[in-house]
Order: sequence, then structure tokens, then C-alpha cells
Amino acid sequence: MTDYPMILSERPAVCSLVPPGVCQFTPTFQSVPLLERIPCGAGGTSFVLRFALPDATKAMDLSTCACVLAKAELMDDTKGEVVDVIRPYTPISANNQVGCFDLLIKDYGEGGYMSKYLCEDLPIGGTVDFKHIDFNVKIQAPFKHKKIGIIAGGTGITPMMQALHAILGEGSESATEEVSFLYGSRESDDILGGEMLQAWAEAHKGKFTHVDVLSNEPEGSEYEGERGFIDKAKIEKYLPAASGGDDVMIFVCGPPIMYKILCGPRDQKEITGVLGAMGYTSSQVFKF
Repeated sequence: MTDYPMILSERPAVCSLVPPGVCQFTPTFQSVPLLERIPCGAGGTSFVLRFALPDATKAMDLSTCACVLAKAELMDDTKGEVVDVIRPYTPISANNQVGCFDLLIKDYGEGGYMSKYLCEDLPIGGTVDFKHIDFNVKIQAPFKHKKIGIIAGGTGITPMMQALHAILGEGSESATEEVSFLYGSRESDDILGGEMLQAWAEAHKGKFTHVDVLSNEPEGSEYEGERGFIDKAKIEKYLPAASGGDDVMIFVCGPPIMYKILCGPRDQKEITGVLGAMGYTSSQVFKF
């Protein structure tokens, strides 16, 4: 169960696809224990958490792309009472991993009820409730598009890692020949999962390009990558053009402001914002 490495830079991309509807987690919450938790990244606020599965003899069997819902009873100081807090999480582990699954979580401290609980307060052996519902199933791999561009911000990176497993992993049936990833963070210490993406970019040169974009990185730091925000110029520079038609797909996953600026609200099928102005259509953009 512990054969799959937890250290991000040691984790290979693994293509292990299953259809929707066979996940160990069902629409009813099930409690599973935390097995291990290790810090990752430069900022000291991100962690890889390994949880047991209900059936320790089987893989999670979560389709790609899809997420699970986590629930914990936490104190709401504003209400002065314990409430159920539910958050979606996308595992960074693949379906070759038997008996357990891994989450990559950024600890937002007092500003994030669930993230603080999972990263700081939950003891090893303590349990969390998880479930999986049909609504959590997104676009499914294998992907038919020759060129995929990814735009993500913050914790929106984890669904993209799941998609990259399906694209880059050995035996992938996706038609994708090139995938380019723009990932927005505030500072270098905020980059989530950078070690794994860098390792994958090195292992898959010519197919996968990973570019960080930092909006508030201090001047004079050692960081030499892109600065500012993900905008038209950076999209033109790194991502496939809309003129590619059906061969092109852009995945977008991040905070609400990212959707608003780049492609329009997540629940709005029409593509507006920067991507809309650049000519991308609703058939070329998938909002996670």
C-alpha cells in the first residue's frame, strides 16, 4: 500500500483509467483514516495526505477527470456551534494505487476551515468522511484533442494533475501530442506541486511544458520565470491558438475571479473574457 512514493518529485505520471460509476466512494459518506502526512513545497504550507480506502484490497477507481467530497465536523466561531464543512478534492494519485489515495492540500490557516483541519489538526489515524457523486464527474479521458492548453490558479492545479496523469502516463490512449500549462500563483512559496510538474516536464520534453506565472513575487528574488498575471500575451505565447479548431482544447480551473477574467463564470457555457475575445469557442474551453 505504501509502494507509491509520497514525495512529489518521485511520483511518475500514471495512466490508469476507469469509467465513471465504479469508484469505491459512493453517494453516501464513508469514514476513512489518515495514514500519513508530509510537507511539500518551499513555503511550508502545503502537504501530501495519504488516506486509507474503504476496501484496502482495491484501488480507488475514480474516473478521470473527477473529484470526491470531504466532510468534517468543525467549530464555526461565528455561529458558536459545530457545523458540517464539505469541500471538493481531486486526488493526485492514480488508480494503480491500491488501498489508499493521496491529496495535495494547501493550508490556508484560520482562513480555511477544512484545509487547516486536514493539514494541522487531524491526527494520524483520525478519520474524515468522503463520498463521490455524479456531479463530481467532469470531462473524461482519454482526450481526443491533439493540443491541450491548461490554465490553473491556486488549488485548481490538482484536477489538472489528474488530467496530466492520463495524458503523460505510459500507455495513454489520449490523442494529445502537446500539452502546455500556465499556472498562476502569488509568490514562489505559494506554488503547489511544483516539484512534480517540473519532474514531469523534464521526463516528457517535447510534449509537456509547464510555466509558472507569479503576480506578487518580490523583486530581486531568484525566480526567473513569468511575472504578472495570466493574460492574452502569455496565452498567445504558450497555449495552442483557437485557429486549431477541434484539435485544440483549453482547460481552466481556479478561483472565481480567474474564470470571470479569462473565460466567464464556471456555470456559464458561453466563453467570454480574454479567451472569448481571442476567438476560443465553448467547444474549445472546458471550465472545471
